[in-house]
Amino acid sequence: MEQQRQKAKSFRDLDVWNLGMDIVVEIYRITAKFPKEEMYGIITQLRRAAVSVPSNISEGFNRLHKGEYRQFLGISLGSCGELETQIEVSLRLGYIGAPERTIIIDKIDHEARMLRNLIKALQ
Repeated sequence: MEQQRQKAKSFRDLDVWNLGMDIVVEIYRITAKFPKEEMYGIITQLRRAAVSVPSNISEGFNRLHKGEYRQFLGISLGSCGELETQIEVSLRLGYIGAPERTIIIDKIDHEARMLRNLIKALQ
């Protein structure tokens, strides 16, 4: 993973950032179907948590020290946990169905695994 960072000229070259961006698009697509009264509730929380993942990856990548990079990757990992919880809430409220939940949770889980591996590689 450290080699990926060294070879990557930009955070845009990182698979972990690109998957994060795919998750953002998926979350926006999913939440567009939520009830309008949730605009300032679960919709906003889901979208902010989703955007936080690739945002912190890119910010950390552009930091000067590995320790700072790891810290921002840790924040991204935490946002993955938030997203999973918010997806479960959305399922329990009936805003999404079980198949849709499974698809997005699998993507978030994959993202979290990639983040953990990158964090380990930077130690």
